[in-house]
Amino acid sequence: MSIRFDLPAELSASAPPEARGVARDGVRLLVASPAGVHHSVFSSVGSFLSAGDLLVVNTSATLPAAVDATRDGRPIAVHFSTSLDDGSWIVELRTPSGPLLDGRAGEQVSLPEGASLTLLEPVASGSRRLWRATVSVEVPRLLATAGRPIRYGYVPGTWPLADYQTVFAREPGSAEMPSAARPFTASLVTRLVTEGVLFAPLVLHTGVSSPEAGEPPQAERYRVPPTTSALVSWVRSRGGRVIAVGTTAARALESAADGSGAGWTELVLGPDRPARLVDGIVTGLHAPDASHLLLLEAVVGRELVQRAYDAAVERKYLWHEFGDVSLLLRR
Repeated sequence: MSIRFDLPAELSASAPPEARGVARDGVRLLVASPAGVHHSVFSSVGSFLSAGDLLVVNTSATLPAAVDATRDGRPIAVHFSTSLDDGSWIVELRTPSGPLLDGRAGEQVSLPEGASLTLLEPVASGSRRLWRATVSVEVPRLLATAGRPIRYGYVPGTWPLADYQTVFAREPGSAEMPSAARPFTASLVTRLVTEGVLFAPLVLHTGVSSPEAGEPPQAERYRVPPTTSALVSWVRSRGGRVIAVGTTAARALESAADGSGAGWTELVLGPDRPARLVDGIVTGLHAPDASHLLLLEAVVGRELVQRAYDAAVERKYLWHEFGDVSLLLRR
């Protein structure tokens, strides 16, 4: 049985913390471990880390992946999720009320600047939310001129792309921000390094998030450098903790443990596949029934995740990409 909690609407962060007068690294931090639950601010995360711990970070940068479009004469949005090896894209058609589930193979959607998109086939059997599609122009150029960051109903305002980038962002490719790393700042990273905390990079390009309860993650492109894998092994051999910054970093690391260090991963961490390399995770707070919760359980166990979320609801932490952050530690 997965964890259970009710999420009041007022706990959804509706704007970047900076717009609320809070620094990036000033968001609240909930730390849960076998020793108990503690409440702090993210700028003090070093108090819960030790010299020799390794933070593994995702260097994927966020794309302006939402584009206005026209379908049968009506305005909609297209969310560009994932570029595929054959040049096609995985896309989602949306209105403000949610995803459109009545797409048809061969249907064309009008895009800005005279471009068009053609739906080919649903990505998953039994679901018509995500489609494989071809586009008449180069998508990166289209996004650069007509795209904006993907946002959902709990964020009513429009915010620049810079608000959706982390300090580690280097390689564009994520449809949505790998948001667990958002509270890190250059000065905080510098301070942690001087205290002996280690950092290692990898890349996993995230697709669009899943709005349907219980929907598993889609396949995502990743790359774990050999130096990162070697550092993970070295830290573990010396008793240090390997802490993934975000579910994306955890998925990439554990995928590399299963085989190749690069390619496409369909790995779903959960009760049937617990984490083997990751001892802890820095992560935002996820909605009830999100598949990410199973990943957290795979890292630190269901009981600890339940205690953390109960405390977060009780203390009125803020959820989603602009919200507060947790540090969950198995040991």
